[in-house]
Amino acid sequence: METFVFINDDFVTEDKGLIHYRDLSIQRGYGFFDFFRVKDKVPLLVEEHLDRLFRSAEIMHLSIPLSRETIKSVIYSLISKNGISDSGIRITVTGGYSGNGYSLTNPNIIISENQFTLPKEVQYKEGIRLALYPYQRQLPEAKTIDYLMEIWLQPYIHLHAADDILYFRDGAITECPRSNFFIVTTGGEIHTAGENILKGVTRSRIIKAAMGHFELKERNISPDEALQASEAFICSTTKGILPVTIINGKPIGNGKPGPVTELLGRLLHTAHMTGSEV
Repeated sequence: METFVFINDDFVTEDKGLIHYRDLSIQRGYGFFDFFRVKDKVPLLVEEHLDRLFRSAEIMHLSIPLSRETIKSVIYSLISKNGISDSGIRITVTGGYSGNGYSLTNPNIIISENQFTLPKEVQYKEGIRLALYPYQRQLPEAKTIDYLMEIWLQPYIHLHAADDILYFRDGAITECPRSNFFIVTTGGEIHTAGENILKGVTRSRIIKAAMGHFELKERNISPDEALQASEAFICSTTKGILPVTIINGKPIGNGKPGPVTELLGRLLHTAHMTGSEV
């Protein structure tokens, strides 16, 4: 069965889903995107993801060429055309075809759908390993297509026997390249960075859920605090909640996923399965 994508104003088969080399996304790496899940052919949290998409557009000084309602219509049509029950929808907005390869112009929009798979079950049961690295993403509140540092750091990740990177700068942890980061203190409070990060949709739902059960603070977290935490976890649309059991080779807490992480994971999973609020 052919897979369709939508480019600017038309649906085309995936093999024809092409843009010109003059696009600023190719020439300068300029563009942004958003991504959300589809469960049983129903897009999840589409309004929240579109809110962030349009917020990224404002930060990037680009005007999305389709209205919000048109984008939603395209999403539902794409789901119908492709017939994939559980998938991921990506909306990419590029810098457009710039004559001088530098100036902003009319953006291109690409809406695509692909099969979606969660991380391996063992990672939810045993947790993942992170390696600290000093770096601050550019324009962190926009979901840009700039993943240069994360890709460049892949040998570093392998060298440190880690699954992902945890960024920090000026003594404060910010985020992972594709996930938000939380700790649970020895006093049972949940803390997460509140600035210089991309505020994820899953992060927002976790904060809402945690406020009903725990004391939660958005603040700067030092690397030492993270290493001394009783629990840690990351979250994203593609991962849900993943426990972090090792940072820089050091076990977090007892080195196993903790009860707070597990409770929030269950709440989030139930919400995803039922389409309800956390």
